[in-house]
Amino acid sequence: MSIPDLSIISQHPTAVVYCEANFGRMDGKTANGLVRYSEKYKILSVIDSTKAGHDSGTLLDEKENGIPICRSLSASLELAEGVPDYFIFGMAPSSGMLSPVERSIVLEALGLGMNIVNGLHEFLNDDPEFAMAAKAGNVKIIDIRRPRAKKDLRMFSGRISKVTCPRIAVLGTDGAIGKRTTATILVRALNERGIKTVLVGTGQTGLIQGARYGVAVDAIPCQFCSGELESTIVEAFESEQPDVVIIEGQGALSHPAYLTSAYILRGSMANGVVVQHAPARTHLGDFPDTPMPTATSEINLIETFGRTKVIGLTINHENMTDDEVSAAIKAYEKELGIPATDALTRSPDRLVDMVVEAFPVLVEKLSACTI
Repeated sequence: MSIPDLSIISQHPTAVVYCEANFGRMDGKTANGLVRYSEKYKILSVIDSTKAGHDSGTLLDEKENGIPICRSLSASLELAEGVPDYFIFGMAPSSGMLSPVERSIVLEALGLGMNIVNGLHEFLNDDPEFAMAAKAGNVKIIDIRRPRAKKDLRMFSGRISKVTCPRIAVLGTDGAIGKRTTATILVRALNERGIKTVLVGTGQTGLIQGARYGVAVDAIPCQFCSGELESTIVEAFESEQPDVVIIEGQGALSHPAYLTSAYILRGSMANGVVVQHAPARTHLGDFPDTPMPTATSEINLIETFGRTKVIGLTINHENMTDDEVSAAIKAYEKELGIPATDALTRSPDRLVDMVVEAFPVLVEKLSACTI
């Protein structure tokens, strides 16, 4: 579905992002993504008392971005010199629910007159206490993951065959591994090189960032997951007439707890896949007793299950030095026989080359831009 405009108050509404004790960590991926890129909101600050006083960009990517980390909501408001338009809950815990402390902070934000953006599985509009607080403050709660009514959910139809441009899914070997970040950088790089590209989001963070097309796949009954994604991709293709559609991945196809990659592959019928992998990660993020798959095993699984082709590997450089990243890129290219790069620390041109090499029909678009 096309994502409704969340800019309720102004064209560029201001926001603070709550990420207590999780900024820069796996469960803080929504906050991490928003300080890197936000098309919808002007992010004023991040709330995390454990990292207060730091610049969020410096902590995350060693590049200052001017978005400070504050110790509390009151400190954020003092810095903003007023009440921001939105309070964004910037964490994605595996439970998908608010803790009692978090409930009190969201209620405090509502009482101050801030709209709430909620990406959890818990729909706050359905909670009488939150609903009453929003009504009293004349503000809105946006439950990003809420799907359309069941009577309106769509099943897979085969209409994806009408999408004649390359459909490239960015999948991975684990959850919270950087798939959305890589997809965002790839979309931007392709557009800058003259290849019109549309991103289809599949999770709450991408939708909060401002993806115009998308659906939170993990909040939809499984019978409709592939159909909802198919319909969204078709809508994006028909509305935008892009040269490429990039589909954000979720979880991992091999992951025993997160099955959304299967629906993404089936619904998109992707004819190309970029795989994101963290070489230094030894076990699945929230499952310390479950070892990480290898890049090779995940690629084999994706290509077999999805009847598709992996066109490149991108690296999450967590716990790696720059020299180790360079060595890993070289080793994976030799082992796998496909291009490899790190989307955050290497030139985005390598991502563009990865796509153009796999789909030579795009060369004409690229040449038209660079002549």
